[in-house]
Amino acid sequence: MDEKKNIKFKAYSSEQIERIGNVILFFTEKIQPLYKTKLLKLIYLLDELSIFRNGIPILGLDYKVWQAGPVNSDLYEELNQPYLLDSFITLLQNEQGIKVIAKKKFSDEEFSEMEIILLKEIVNRYKNTPAERLVEITHRKSAPWYIIALENNLLDAFTEKKINTTDIPVDLTLLIKDDPQKMAMYKENIEIQQFAKFLHR
Repeated sequence: MDEKKNIKFKAYSSEQIERIGNVILFFTEKIQPLYKTKLLKLIYLLDELSIFRNGIPILGLDYKVWQAGPVNSDLYEELNQPYLLDSFITLLQNEQGIKVIAKKKFSDEEFSEMEIILLKEIVNRYKNTPAERLVEITHRKSAPWYIIALENNLLDAFTEKKINTTDIPVDLTLLIKDDPQKMAMYKENIEIQQFAKFLHR
């Protein structure tokens, strides 16, 4: 029995890493100081806003239903000890938490004009918003996190501190379920991303 055949590798293309890294650089340039929890929320809210507006995520990351809101587990680990993003950021642990520090300047080569507009909007909207408030925003009753947590009977478990993380995905298509055109664009974008990952296996 060959168990190796059952292992699925989740690879990131160099283009994806560039985009993720530069989004982080953009936020660290515009928001100082910037700490891990707030950065994780900003990245999620960026994808949420992009899908809501255009049907297409900027980063296309997979988010899980965690107690503190939607989180990409790979990015969570990167912000403990950078590996894929080592050339973009370094981390500083202090009494406020894990501070994210840029190693180089943001490059806009990977982004369209519309994506830059969305990045600026997220900064303008949440620059002075504490991380705790951003967690509340991702928990609002109309948000995909809340809907999925409710459907899976997780709200009480989170409130009672019986569980902290899950592998249950956040379904961002809930944002556009009543818009067939945006839904079609989302599905097409996901297919393109999956094909790109196939090419980079």
